Parts: sequence; C-alpha cells; structure tokens
Amino acid sequence: MTIRDRLEQAITEPPTVFGEPTDTADGATVITVARGGGFGRPARPVGIFVIHEGRAHWSPAVDANRIAQLGEWIGLLTGVILALALLRRPPWPDLRRH
Repeated sequence: MTIRDRLEQAITEPPTVFGEPTDTADGATVITVARGGGFGRPARPVGIFVIHEGRAHWSPAVDANRIAQLGEWIGLLTGVILALALLRRPPWPDLRRH
C-alpha cells in the first residue's frame, strides 16, 4: 500500500463513532461512544450508553489529564499577564533624586 492509498483511505473513511454493542452478565447492553479524530489520529472516548431493562443511561468519560492541563494553562496565562503588567510600567520612572 502506497502513501497515496493510505492518505485516500484516511480521508474517505469516516471514523467509527459508536462501538459494537456488548451484552453483560446482568442483561445490560453497553455501547461505547468515541469522537473521531480523522487523518490517522485515534478516536477519543466520549462515554458509554448502558441499556438495562429498557432504559438507557449515559455515562461520560472524564479525562483527568485534560482537566489538569487546563489548570496548568490558566496558571501560565496568569503568570504571563502579571509579567507583562510589571514590564509595561516599571517602577523606576517614579523614582526621583532629591
């Protein structure tokens, strides 16, 4: 398979969103859900549907690493804004010699 064939396959085939239904021992059916990446990127899990006794229940997948990374980005942005505020108006123009 050439690179061109792989690229055409990645572009034309949409990523799978819903997984195969799986039956559990207690009679529930579990269906995984993923958001497609496309262009060779892997799909990201979003959550699962659990169907038990005729009722469907959604359980989202929580990625703790993304939440931690958001906190790091907020801290970095706060530091940059603080540094820009201090460098924009330095204290030495207000100092006078008597």
